[in-house]
Amino acid sequence: MDLSTIRRPVAEDSKAVDALILRRLQSDVVLINQIGHYIVNSGGKRLRPLSVLLAARASGYNGERHIDLAAIIEFIHTSTLLHDDVVDGSELRRSRETANTVWGNEASVLVGDFLYSRAFEMMVDVGSMRVMEILAHATNRIAEGEVLQLLNTRDPDTDEARYMEVITRKTATLFEAGTRLGAVLADSPPEIEEAMKEYGLSLGIAFQLVDDALDYSADNAELGKNVGDDLDEGKPTLPIIRAMEVGTEAQRSLLRGAIEQGGRDKIQAVTEAIASTDAIAYTAQLAQEHATRAKDALRILPQSPATEALTVLADFAVSRTY
Repeated sequence: MDLSTIRRPVAEDSKAVDALILRRLQSDVVLINQIGHYIVNSGGKRLRPLSVLLAARASGYNGERHIDLAAIIEFIHTSTLLHDDVVDGSELRRSRETANTVWGNEASVLVGDFLYSRAFEMMVDVGSMRVMEILAHATNRIAEGEVLQLLNTRDPDTDEARYMEVITRKTATLFEAGTRLGAVLADSPPEIEEAMKEYGLSLGIAFQLVDDALDYSADNAELGKNVGDDLDEGKPTLPIIRAMEVGTEAQRSLLRGAIEQGGRDKIQAVTEAIASTDAIAYTAQLAQEHATRAKDALRILPQSPATEALTVLADFAVSRTY
């Protein structure tokens, strides 16, 4: 199972999205071009624009506006990455130095703002108030998710419900908006739009759960970032929340201290504590449940190569090792 197989039904669309992204990145400010190209071409999986393209085709859309929406979704996502890396003080993403490490925090934040504003310029070009409404709401919820995550930072009392609220807003919302827009473009009936919305939401939750499990179970080379980044930043993600819930008193004390104080120097002890519980399996199982929910949502759609690719995409989201 690989992304090239999943992309096959929309291979030409994907090329068009890549070309549009490069075209709309252009600015007469040289630094914007440098940073924009650096992060957009840094080897991301491009799952969000891919899900937009597949959702549109699976919903029966035959036009070209899904190309614009896929590029818009990728610009919004890229902007959040630039801002996230500054907030988190991250030094490595996708096996490369982060933009803030190379150019500094100020430049990264401002170029992130440029990408956000360019995305909204492109929304206007689409000429649909419905599209504007869905994407404006989505970007607002993403910002709320970022603030909620900030409130949870270094708080060892963060529970699973608070964690799930963060990842739903911060990560799943953009997937949800993208796949929903695929149905909106096709003028789908409400039940199809709702199904595509549910698919994207569940896919996004599953994707983030796996990401958070990999932070404690992969190596740097596979992950494309430093293992233990979440711990270093004081983020209580589900593996560590679950390990505190079911671990011994000594393990709970270790994990609480690690969240409160951060520091990658504790990563080996923390990883061992997590591995001695069912935390990784628990997180993976929850991810699988959401992937199954995503696939179930597709049952209302007619069978097509795009629908099948969406099904495989949900499986890929939970089976990947990077």
